[in-house]
Amino acid sequence: MDAELQESFVEFVDSRSSALLRTAVLLTGGDRHAAEDLLQNALIKAAGRWQRIDEPEAYVRQVLYRQQISRWRLKWRRRELTVAEPPESPPGPDATSAAEARLVLRAALSRLTARQRTVLVLRYFEDLPEADVARLLGCSVGTVRSTTHRSLARLRTLAPELAALDPDPGRAQPPSRDYSPVEVRP
Repeated sequence: MDAELQESFVEFVDSRSSALLRTAVLLTGGDRHAAEDLLQNALIKAAGRWQRIDEPEAYVRQVLYRQQISRWRLKWRRRELTVAEPPESPPGPDATSAAEARLVLRAALSRLTARQRTVLVLRYFEDLPEADVARLLGCSVGTVRSTTHRSLARLRTLAPELAALDPDPGRAQPPSRDYSPVEVRP
């Protein structure tokens, strides 16, 4: 890699690695060490092809997704390691409930399967349409829909307290139906 390409790669890593690491943390269920490994492997692959990559961030994200898929397709399962969470900055008065919600969500996400977690990250964190998620994961749109449905149901079971944080609480409840007779006046 010549000096100009190396400089552009270093600039890309400096500017986008924190956002890519957040995605990797979500994909690994909150395991920061596994996320760092996932991102490092993706960046190594990108470095080898740097001169031929048109959209570096899209390329690295796709490598992240595919590596995560490969991890869950392994025939043997790795034993999960419990690690200490990195210290967070002291929360402000309103940040406390948001921090608690993030911790609850992270714990619930870590209890989902890798496939369920990946589908939710792609659909809701990356905001990708179902067709793109299906293409990235190598499955049908119907599989993405059913996995999303089952994943959200499992998430609601694991963390019912997150429903209280819904910004549109009326959406979650079915509309009330009043079947009483209506008086019509001319």
